[in-house]
Amino acid sequence: MASGAGQASRSLIDLLLQVTKKSYYFQHMKKFVFVIAAFIFLIDVHAQDYKKLHFESILCDTHNDIISTCIEKGYRFDSNLTGLTHSDLDRMFKGGVDVQVFSIWCDGTQVKPFAFANREIDTLYAWIKRNPDKMMLVTNSDELMRAVKQHKLAGMIGVEGGHMMEKSLDKLDSLYARGTRYMTLTWNNNTDWATSAKMETDSSNILTHKGLTDFGKQVVQHMNKIGMMVDLSHVGEQTFWDAIHTTTKPVLISHSDVHKLCPVYRNLKDDQIKAVAKNGGVIQLNFYSGFLDSSFNAKEAAFEKEHKAEKDSLMKAGKQEFFADNYLFTKYASEVSDMRAPFHLLLDHLDYIVKLVGVDYVGMGSDFDGISFPPQQMDDVTAYPLITKALLERGYSKTDIQKILGGNFIRVLKANEVKTVNR
Repeated sequence: MASGAGQASRSLIDLLLQVTKKSYYFQHMKKFVFVIAAFIFLIDVHAQDYKKLHFESILCDTHNDIISTCIEKGYRFDSNLTGLTHSDLDRMFKGGVDVQVFSIWCDGTQVKPFAFANREIDTLYAWIKRNPDKMMLVTNSDELMRAVKQHKLAGMIGVEGGHMMEKSLDKLDSLYARGTRYMTLTWNNNTDWATSAKMETDSSNILTHKGLTDFGKQVVQHMNKIGMMVDLSHVGEQTFWDAIHTTTKPVLISHSDVHKLCPVYRNLKDDQIKAVAKNGGVIQLNFYSGFLDSSFNAKEAAFEKEHKAEKDSLMKAGKQEFFADNYLFTKYASEVSDMRAPFHLLLDHLDYIVKLVGVDYVGMGSDFDGISFPPQQMDDVTAYPLITKALLERGYSKTDIQKILGGNFIRVLKANEVKTVNR
């Protein structure tokens, strides 16, 4: 089937020929027409090539919450979950995802969050064991490249929230030994040693400290030492600056956006973006509409007011708030669809970072299956090629696109690795 650009090019050519055939200068104009035609044809081919470029590139998504979703709902990642989740194993391949960092998450209310983290890691291990021909555990850049060459999904582990190490460096070492290669210093909750963005910006909270304590700085130093990326998504501003001034390795922002375009507590201000670039780190963009679209909060507040009684009932029955929300979002899908951010806003956040600090410091950290409002068109992981298409249309080069899709993250991963010496 001919593309829209191809049909447009032929229509323009026909129109030009009709006009110029009546012209005294037809012979000269004919050459001009075919120059234009050739140019339009190249644009058409360029547009069609986005899929080829996408699937030739290494796509690294640094944050996906499918493990938590599967445990909560009893799903199997290696089954067809279309219509139920944003992700499953086969759809990862359809979307061209080469490297997926799976989030290990709990909200901090569990009595033993470290045990819960290990349960989630066990789940990933089980998926890999059942599908050795389709996925493998990856703990360094060499293994990552091996997985890509073998056409397997490179599964990586990122712990979302420092509370899961239970204030124990030994437990942090244990998480590293099991494959964890980044940890966010906080989730939305504080730890004894670090304050989160949510808690720092909530005036109703009484904070005993702001930022990193001495032990918190020790955690950052220990992560540098063992080769675990310091993830500064979710952390408060003071924690961010304390970590930036403490780390000796490039940091990761696994799933955040731009505060200037959408001023919410989870997004980065310009001075933070510049600091990440100076540090040599990378900012992986979150797909959540509430972090992309400044008008989203008002829409969400109206939705919550409308369905408050039902949500209260779900939580009273034992649902965590996140999963109670997800239930309502699924039940009232048409209302949710109207709330989603326009697709272009995701690219606007990317453009903003590139214009501010350069193309070397931005990538993709979707937060799929941890969000209920991805942008319009980004319905699930199979929509990833649309980002490559949009980047081409915005004038990004092949080299730049490959950096954005995965190269920048791989650079930061390599910079954090601790090379062992064989004796």
